[in-house]
Amino acid sequence: MLRFIHSSDLHLGKRFGNFSGDLPSRLREARHAAIARLAQHAQEQGAATILLAGDTFDTETPAADVRRQALAEMAHHAPIRWVLLPGNHDSLQATQLWATLKAEAPENVALAAEPRPVELAAGAALLPAPCTTRRPGRDLTEWMEGAATPEGAIRIGLAHGAIRSFSEDGVASDVIAPDRARRAGLAYLALGDWHGALEVEPRTRYSGTPEPDRFKHERPGEALLVSIAGPSALPEVTPLPMASFAWRRLDLHLLDGDDPAPALEGLLPEARHRRQTLARVAAAGRSNLAGRAALTAAIERAKPDFAFLELDDTGLATACEAGDLDGIDRAGALREAANALLAEAGDESRSAGEREIARAALARLFFYAQAVAP
Repeated sequence: MLRFIHSSDLHLGKRFGNFSGDLPSRLREARHAAIARLAQHAQEQGAATILLAGDTFDTETPAADVRRQALAEMAHHAPIRWVLLPGNHDSLQATQLWATLKAEAPENVALAAEPRPVELAAGAALLPAPCTTRRPGRDLTEWMEGAATPEGAIRIGLAHGAIRSFSEDGVASDVIAPDRARRAGLAYLALGDWHGALEVEPRTRYSGTPEPDRFKHERPGEALLVSIAGPSALPEVTPLPMASFAWRRLDLHLLDGDDPAPALEGLLPEARHRRQTLARVAAAGRSNLAGRAALTAAIERAKPDFAFLELDDTGLATACEAGDLDGIDRAGALREAANALLAEAGDESRSAGEREIARAALARLFFYAQAVAP
């Protein structure tokens, strides 16, 4: 029985510059901590090897502390063996990076930097397809079909890139053949690049990133425990929980007259989980100015409980009536601005997008006026 853990896309050193405060450093530390969590799973599951299918580092020039601390953590978990594949973010084009890794790597860290078969375990061969550049422009797994391995060996492919015409960069110029496992006689093809776990077919899978970094994928971060009884046996694949942070998109549908505060509270995770949650509330439907202001206020009240919380109200239509404007002001510059926005919101000569922008601006003005009201 061959047993190993398949993971990818750790993106160590990712900056998370779109966030503020201490959150970027917390997210970076969680990615480093994934190394220890992978090792713990390997120990508990009796897996001798952890395959990292590319993008171990977020850039081709990771900071020295990011690189060396990662290698030190991997060395600490010997005799577990780590296999690092160059991905599109840390490709072989970064010659200095891979030369440095070769010089610094401890004995239990192997670099899959050449497209040639290597012994993974007794009776098992690893066929890696390292990324030569960020966009190689060809299917780097093609060589696996003609690769010679000992008779009866379990053949494991390791690659990083797009399949089924998708990739994390939205570019599909390097599409991996979806049936590569069958054509190359692979018992399993471990893939990286797509940040969500995905089964392409029973022998071909993306593990996804152990720590999600966007709201795109609904499943939490995980790794895959892969067990294979023989060259022709189907792999037994078990998801292993990994993520310390949850990235959640929460859909909130409102109708005129709905009280958004209790509706929102019903969507949010329980209080003790919020510190480790990044959430985006996607509001849709229809609300009046008071309801929209109440929703914004409820979001603001809840924000301190979360690692990150934001409102996406682009899908929420706003019902605006002249009587609502008294909640902004009854006269003066604010009322004149509100009157102008209301006129734009109802101007049929304008595009639907322009009218909705005016409604959103009016709702924001209403919220601020309510916030400063005595």
